[in-house]
This record gives sequence, structure tokens and C-alpha cells, in this order.
Amino acid sequence: MMSETALRDLNLLPKSERTNETSSKDILAKPYVEPTDENVGGKQRKNVVSLTEPPVNGNEVGHSGAEAVVVEVEYIESDKLTDLEDVDESLKVLLDGLGSKDWVLLCDALNNVRRFSIYHKEALQDILDNVISLLVKALKNPRSAVCKTAIMTSADIFKAFGDSIIDSLDPLLVQLLLKSSQDKRFVCEAAEKALIDLTIWVSPVLLLPKLQPYLKNRNPRIRAKASMCVSRSVPRLGTEGIKGYGIDKLTQIASSQLSDQLPESREAARSLLLELQTAYGKSPVLAPEQDASSDQPLVCTWEQFCESNLPKLSAQAVLRVTSATREAPVSGL
Repeated sequence: MMSETALRDLNLLPKSERTNETSSKDILAKPYVEPTDENVGGKQRKNVVSLTEPPVNGNEVGHSGAEAVVVEVEYIESDKLTDLEDVDESLKVLLDGLGSKDWVLLCDALNNVRRFSIYHKEALQDILDNVISLLVKALKNPRSAVCKTAIMTSADIFKAFGDSIIDSLDPLLVQLLLKSSQDKRFVCEAAEKALIDLTIWVSPVLLLPKLQPYLKNRNPRIRAKASMCVSRSVPRLGTEGIKGYGIDKLTQIASSQLSDQLPESREAARSLLLELQTAYGKSPVLAPEQDASSDQPLVCTWEQFCESNLPKLSAQAVLRVTSATREAPVSGL
């Protein structure tokens, strides 16, 4: 079941990410320049922030001789992250950094969580719940630099800890579904990648029950992202795993998404149904009535299976999808 916090977050549609970046208590004003979606010269995208003195008399910059400072926050891919120089000291200040109101320090702390996950995951074990709690807070941060770095941190945690984070997954999952459904492209792409990593590193038997409630969410984008996660996760069960989980249950889930609003959801449902049809062919269900005079057990065909487990219209829709794909001509023949 989803936590109350996750449900509350899910009912809030993503708000505008524009905020007033200048605090009345700040010594320096911090105008924020969002990154573009393009790579320049093949380099990774960066957030560039100019730190200058606050205005004097409302519209002029003071001439105290202070120079503008440019802060660059670089999105470093996991395989490019280097090890920590001082593991013990970094661990001591990690939670304070994750709770910092200075967004640059917060990004540094998030990248250190990634380094711990890659090189020293055992050091995080005792404080992992606290780390995830602060990570969820960072995912909600209105600054895109913080949000994207937190998303990348989530992906590295999934890879490092796998099934062991399942009890803490709900608040992370809802935020990633929300971020993958928003319009800011570079945040959306990072969240989609993190969701792919989630389906790779967390067992489908544990993950599928977490995903199912989002298939009925009122936000069609969230339904579509959840449907895509289900479609990627089910094949990892294998034929016997699909049978054990309940091929009838999975077929019902897929059929419910065939008529969904967004094409991504419908395509994910079609892909899942083809996977289920293939698995069913390898391990069909026995027919309820057997021929006593025959040595061979009678099995239900895929068509009979769908008709016996789905409403009539849903069964027809499923059979149209699976039959059309099976009968499609092979190009080049």
C-alpha cells in the first residue's frame, strides 16, 4: 500500500518551477539561468548561476570591487564519478549537507550519496532511511539543478541497494512518476531513465504491486509512465514467474490500459499483452473439462483463456491486438 505522504504528493499536480531566488537574508543575489536541452560541443549540460552583489537604490549594482562569481553545477554520469577522498569525514557531514538550504552544497551532498552508493554502499546502510527521506525532499525542490541531481541519485541508489529499498520506495516512486510526467524536458528525461533503472534493479515481484495503484491515477501521464514500467518489469519474471504471479491478473492489467488516453500507455499495454501471449503459449492453462479417453491433457487456447478471464469487449480488444501482430506480414519477404 502507498504511504499517506505518497498519496498526498500524487494528488498535487506539478506546480510551476519558478521561484523567487533572492532571499532577503542573502548577502548575494543569485539569479538562476536554466540549462538548455542541447549539448554544447558534446559536453554535459550545466546550470550556470551568477552570484553578484544585490542592487543598490533599487536598480544599480554597488561598486565595491566585488567580482561576479559563476557557479557551475555539472550533471556527472555515474561511470564518471570518482571515489570520495575522505570517506569517514564525508559520511559525518553527509546528512547535514542533504539538509542544507544552500542548493550548491545540497547538490554536492547528493553527488556524494551517489559516490557512496557506487564505492561504499555499506557505509550508507545504517543511515539509508534518513538519506532517502532527505532525497525525497530534494526531489520536490523547485530548483531544477537540485531536482535533476536528486533524480540521478535515486537511480544510483536503485542500482546499489535493489530490493532492500522496497519498504522506502513509495515516496521516491511517486516523485519520479511526477517528474517524468512534467514538461521540463531535461528533468523528464532523467526521471524516465531512473524509472528504467528501477525496473532493472528491483525485482518485479516486489515492484509490480507498488506500480499497480498508479495505473488508475487520474493523471493520464502518470498512468502512462506506470504502464511503461509494468511493461518493462513483467518480462523479467520469466515464463514461470508470470505463471506464478498470475497471468490472468497481468492480462487484466494490460487490457485495462488498451483504451487509455495516451498512446504511450496503449503501446505499453500492447507490448505487455504480446509478452503474456508468448508466455501463455509455453505454459497454457488446462481446460476445465478433460477427455478421459485421451492420454493428452486438454488445454485452453489463448482465445479461450482471454474470453474466460476478461469481459467480452475487453477480450475482443486483446485478441485483436495479439492476432493482428501475430498475423502481420514480415517485411522483406
